[in-house]
Amino acid sequence: MQQAVLITAYKNYMHLEEIIKFFDADFELYIHIDKKSHITKNELNKLNNYSNVKLISQKYKVNWGGFNHLKSILYLAEQALKNKQIFYFHLISGHDFPIKKIGHFKDYFEKNRENEFINYFEVPKPGWANNGGLDRIEYYNLYDVLDAKAPKQNGFIRRIISIQKRIKFKRPISSKMPKLYGGSTWWSLSRICLEYVIKYTKKNKFVMNRFKYSLCAEEFYFQTVIMNSPFANNVKNNSLRYIDWVARNGNNPAILDDADYEKIKLSDAFFARKFEFPLSIGVLNKIKTLVK
Repeated sequence: MQQAVLITAYKNYMHLEEIIKFFDADFELYIHIDKKSHITKNELNKLNNYSNVKLISQKYKVNWGGFNHLKSILYLAEQALKNKQIFYFHLISGHDFPIKKIGHFKDYFEKNRENEFINYFEVPKPGWANNGGLDRIEYYNLYDVLDAKAPKQNGFIRRIISIQKRIKFKRPISSKMPKLYGGSTWWSLSRICLEYVIKYTKKNKFVMNRFKYSLCAEEFYFQTVIMNSPFANNVKNNSLRYIDWVARNGNNPAILDDADYEKIKLSDAFFARKFEFPLSIGVLNKIKTLVK
């Protein structure tokens, strides 16, 4: 039986290649690379040459915070599910790296094949974003239209939200919508659970569509669908990811460095993030030795 690793990426070709090399033939990799990425065609061809890479797609232009990130994740999931031999699926980004040995992946998820590993909480959650997270879904957030990484465009996004608040406009949340949950984007899910999410999406298009123009819809969607499903009782409120949410090295979540190594080594997580070059080179080299 196999496992799949779904990766959303937009840069750092060399690191992406390192992720691919870590996994053996018992793992298939399905990769979505942002359509506006500067990764070259030659680099894409090299990635396609790895036998465990089953898909490299540039189907969507993915802006930070935009709805297209959720669409790219669902697309990867649907493609990976076509292989009936895959019993477990892991979603990571191109900034992640595995922190357990390959044998541990195989043993652990075979033993936990009926459990779902995804971080969740009820929305609104005090202290999460603005207004407990409701600002993300009650106002038009134009992250697919505008690039939040460009200061002027980010300012325009914020002004549009400010205007909506000033005129007391809110996007209604229908009573037909399931109870809202939120959490981290990244998860490890069983086949039957992920199949349920894909089938639910096709049957309940109004739920998916309601997350358009939300900020980071992928931080709502899987949690909301799964925690309102028969799989809720199987969920371990643990994404099995090592992430430091205290801002450091100019980023939140923190860009990991040598100071994180001992904590990573003691963690129960299977992946860590966020790695960025050159700050993370030292800790990544130590991790690669650890997981050999």
